[in-house]
Amino acid sequence: MAFTEQQPEKHCWVCFATERDDPGSEWVSPCRCRGCTKWIHQSCLQRWLDEKQKGNGGGAVSCPQCGTEYQITFPKTGPVVYFLQQVDQALSRISPFAAVGVVVGTVYWSAVTYGAVTVMQVVGHKKGLMLMERADPLFLLMGLPTIPVLLVLGKMIRWEDAVVRLLQRYCCKGTLPPGSRRYLSRLPADGLGAGDHLSVSRTLCGALVFPSIAGLVGRLLFRRMSSSLQRTLLGGVAFVLVKGVLKVYFKQQQCLIQARRNILNFPESSGDAASRAADEDTEDSGTE
Repeated sequence: MAFTEQQPEKHCWVCFATERDDPGSEWVSPCRCRGCTKWIHQSCLQRWLDEKQKGNGGGAVSCPQCGTEYQITFPKTGPVVYFLQQVDQALSRISPFAAVGVVVGTVYWSAVTYGAVTVMQVVGHKKGLMLMERADPLFLLMGLPTIPVLLVLGKMIRWEDAVVRLLQRYCCKGTLPPGSRRYLSRLPADGLGAGDHLSVSRTLCGALVFPSIAGLVGRLLFRRMSSSLQRTLLGGVAFVLVKGVLKVYFKQQQCLIQARRNILNFPESSGDAASRAADEDTEDSGTE
């Protein structure tokens, strides 16, 4: 007598329907799973793939249970669709590099424009235009972008911090109480609670605004000089010195404030004081 092995009833692990619930559906077993997760409706799997791929029809998707990558086949396409598909893929690969090129080009030409404006600001509008008209175009294209770069690099030289450290070492200790062993804190950051992003933004803005401030200070303090270049240079030096002195004084005072700070004892409540007194009495009686 021959026994025929019965096939287990198919269950879809997405919609939980069985073969009897929907006998006309197309079933597929796309991975190594067995048991209740072996079978799934073709339509349910297509809908689940769309959710996982999120519009990227060529993306690989694997079974969440066994990790098997689903083997997906596509129908043959015509030459026009194939050509458009290749163009779309090429554009997807090229677009990141093109975007980087556009950003770099924008930054470069912004630096060139800023350098030209700075030259006219420093030496005067007419004289600056004459200098740039007579100069070699290659020299202008290479030299003008270096102006904002040099300004930013110059702004990054923090000579005021070196002066504050010298004052900390030789002068601040004399202002503390005699015999005090106070800890001298490190130099405070620029700005209240300044982080890295704030420091970078302050450095960049300060460097780019410096030529305008130097020209303004030069016109206010050295208006008798006929040369715009000399006025701007002297105005820049005066601004840097005055700003540096004020910054050194401010940071030194901040260091002194930090050195004179006190950390208070934790305030005890009446219950804490009573429990501590009881513990001390217990320790005294134990020692006796």
